[in-house]
Amino acid sequence: MTDFDLSVTDALLSTTRAVRKRLDFDRPVQAEVINECLDLSQQAPTGSNRQGWAWVVVTDNERKVALGDMYHRGAMAYLDQAEKDAASMDDGGQTSRVIDSAIYLADKMQKVPVMVLPCISIGLMPENPPRTAWAGLMGSIMPAVWSFQLALRSRGLGTVLTTLHLAHEKEAADLLGIPDDYMQVGLLPVAFTKGTNFKPAKRPPISRIVHWEQW
Repeated sequence: MTDFDLSVTDALLSTTRAVRKRLDFDRPVQAEVINECLDLSQQAPTGSNRQGWAWVVVTDNERKVALGDMYHRGAMAYLDQAEKDAASMDDGGQTSRVIDSAIYLADKMQKVPVMVLPCISIGLMPENPPRTAWAGLMGSIMPAVWSFQLALRSRGLGTVLTTLHLAHEKEAADLLGIPDDYMQVGLLPVAFTKGTNFKPAKRPPISRIVHWEQW
């Protein structure tokens, strides 16, 4: 066994949710809290231990409005079709609820106190990269993103990893001065949450998704 209190760590891992409607747009978020969480995220593993990540933190209102507009444009283009597809799904309305939540965030994105854009260096990526290269690239940034989300949750903040602004990635890069050899992998709206009583989500039993020895 370890020195960890598993009841605490398991609760953190199982209740760090994708937060949209419970983000508190009115409560300020101090820079020190964001820096603490980003500092912790640097302990995440990366391919070849290169740590090729960079983070852009946006609190300026004009930039947030511009990014919010990019996100809204990307979201509406995607969610319009998603709504049509959801109408034919037999999932108890789960997809429709997620879409409703996503539309809410798209309409409110510019009001979030802090936007964080994780980026990863693509300077060493070959032309027409194989799957192994893409797997290694995402494996070198997504663990850090998840660590950032866990650190936020433990401090009473929430977020959700979004990607819909990436339909306008070049526009965002120009706005924020992101170099051409860095790729944005998402946009995280960060805020304190309205309450902290999040619960584990309903998931299928692992017997449906885990294959021992072979598929």
